[in-house]
Amino acid sequence: MSQQSYSNHTRLAPSFHYTVYPLLSMALVGGIWFFMRSLKFDDNYAITFAASFICLVLACILIAFHARRFALKAQDRAIRAEENLRHFALTGKLLDSRLTLGQVIALRFASDAEFVALAQKAANEGMKSGDIKRSITNWRADNYRV
Repeated sequence: MSQQSYSNHTRLAPSFHYTVYPLLSMALVGGIWFFMRSLKFDDNYAITFAASFICLVLACILIAFHARRFALKAQDRAIRAEENLRHFALTGKLLDSRLTLGQVIALRFASDAEFVALAQKAANEGMKSGDIKRSITNWRADNYRV
């Protein structure tokens, strides 16, 4: 694996992002097409089946969306706790309460040498997460987040 940096730190799960979502999208389009065709032929059985299929696909899309969202929320909470602990270990104090979750998540890439100063600067100046990541000179890779 190449060295992680600002330009390559985002992660995608190909089997999830490039397979699950497109398959669900195709199933939804197919279900809508079948439903419209069933209406044309006034086939009550086919209309009921197509409507049920569309509902099932929509439920699967919601499940996929929420499963991803819930996993990321859990990771965000873990990152906040880890970075709070790291700041406490380095300074004896918890992170500044003015830092947003997005800022804390961005700070996880900072090396220990620049973490404390960058956290203070981010809190004082209200830096955006992208600005925090771009200001990091010694990138600390996070290979666990998906």
